[in-house]
This record gives sequence, structure tokens and C-alpha cells, in this order.
Amino acid sequence: MYSPTAVVTGGAGFLGSHICDKLLSENFKVICVDNLLTGSTDNISNLAGNPAFTFIKHDVTNYIFIPGRIDYILHFASPASPIDYLKLPIQTLKVGSLGTHKALGLAKEKKATFLLASTSEVYGDPAVHPQSEDYWGNVNPIGPRGVYDEAKRFSEALTMAYNRYHGVDTRIVRIFNTFGPRMRLADGRALPAFIGQALRGEDITVFGDGSQTRSFCYVSDQIDGIFKLLISKETNPVNIGNPEEISVKQFAEEVIKATKTKSKIIYQELPVDDPKVRQPNIEKAKDILGWEPKVDRKKGLDLTIKYFKKILSKQT
Repeated sequence: MYSPTAVVTGGAGFLGSHICDKLLSENFKVICVDNLLTGSTDNISNLAGNPAFTFIKHDVTNYIFIPGRIDYILHFASPASPIDYLKLPIQTLKVGSLGTHKALGLAKEKKATFLLASTSEVYGDPAVHPQSEDYWGNVNPIGPRGVYDEAKRFSEALTMAYNRYHGVDTRIVRIFNTFGPRMRLADGRALPAFIGQALRGEDITVFGDGSQTRSFCYVSDQIDGIFKLLISKETNPVNIGNPEEISVKQFAEEVIKATKTKSKIIYQELPVDDPKVRQPNIEKAKDILGWEPKVDRKKGLDLTIKYFKKILSKQT
């Protein structure tokens, strides 16, 4: 039986490592390419010694040379949390532009299917709610978050250009807030920040008044949706996320309850251009992929807290 070969850029990151696991479980051979700027070999340590898995330490903003047949390229390389892309603005812009260009060039050369891991951040601070794929977004190109938002918007435009003008078989997934094991405690996103503070008995920091909303999708659901998109024929962007919307304040209260902590909620100023609402319209994913999330937030939260407890116990 033929085993297709997939290259996953950013494969040692949170989502990248989970997609490596998924592809291997589907009888793929996987080549993980990562410069470990924000990824970690801890995320792929479970794959050490697997003959179907190869790790290459490489910065994909430079030319990518991989000999042999390649059937799929999944471009996940990029800082993805505000704390990372605000600290690494130039690298974020480069991996979204140069990195996407190099990965698409490899896909063109190998006649491989290319999947771009895009983001709900292409919608910016949306004036349309919930967000569907035909909404063009409300992004501040020169704001601090613009380095990530515009890098992803450019990478989508470049992907579609390669599809239209070079005939590359492409997919674009717009990923909404995802959580689960292998997130970094200090990555600056709400969920790991809340859980880390709660487990350490610290007060939980909520930015703004906490009325801004997010929609959290458990990682196994997200990966299932991405894989279904990969093997589909859909070339236009598809939202993958959980449409169950919750305010950040409510979510902090859920974390306090789930961790049984005595932490209190404290409030700090809302960061510049922080989206007020975020909720995916997933009708397209339902219709085209037959996909919708299955793991409810409470179960996902319990599994994630269990993982972070383990991580914190190793640090003490």
C-alpha cells in the first residue's frame, strides 16, 4: 500500500505537532521542518524512532531542499500568539511572506497539494458577526497586531496566486482559537495564561472588561477539520473552529471553577486592536467537509488542565 509523503513546516509547534501525529495515523510519511523559534522538540518527542517520521531543523524563509517525492505540503510555520509575534515582528512577516513563497515553490516543483494554515485574525476586529469566509475583514495594517494579521492575509493572496497562475493544488484553512495539550504556558493566549495563573494560585488577568468574546475549539476537533480539508477538493478558504461563543470573563470563571482555585479576576487595559468578538460561521465546513466540533469545552478544558498540571509538576 502506497504511503503518501507530507512536509509539515512548523511541525514542532502546537498545532503542527498534532497534525504530524494525525498524518502518521493515516499512514502518511511525515517530514517535519521547523527552526524551533517558537516550536519545541518536546512536542515531537513521541515520534522519535518512528521510521515514517523525519525532523529537519531549518528556517523556511530560506530555500527548502527536500529530495524525493512529496505529495502534500502543510505550511504551519509562524509565531502564532500575540506575545510571540509582538516580540518577533520581522520574523513573523518573513515567514508569512518569504516562508510561504518558499513552501509554495516546493509544492510547485513537486506537484504537491499545498495547505496554508491561515487564521481568524485575517478578519481583524470584525464589523460582521459571526465571521464567514466571504467577509473581507477589518484589519489595522500598521497596528502592532498587523505584523501577524497582514502576514497571513498576504500568505492567502500568494497561495491563491499560485493556484490560479501556476496551477498548484491549494487549500486554505482559517483557524479559530484552538486549545489543548502542547500549548505553551507562557505563550500569552488567554487559555494557557488563565490555567497557569489558576494552578499557581495567582490572580487571573483579564484584559479590558472581559466582555470581548472568543470561540474555543479543542485541538482534536481542529486537526480533524484540517485533515478533512486537506483531502477535499476545496481551494477557497474554510473556517475551522467551534461556533460556541463565550466572553473572556466567563471563560476565566470557568477556569477558576475547573481548577478549584481561590484565584480572583483582575483587570488590565485592553491591548491595541484586540478583537471585540470572534465567532466562526462553519456552515461551509459542515456542507463541504461534513465537519463540526464534537468535544465540548468542559471536557477539553479538563484535558488541558491535566496536561498543564503535568508540565508545572516537572518545573517544581
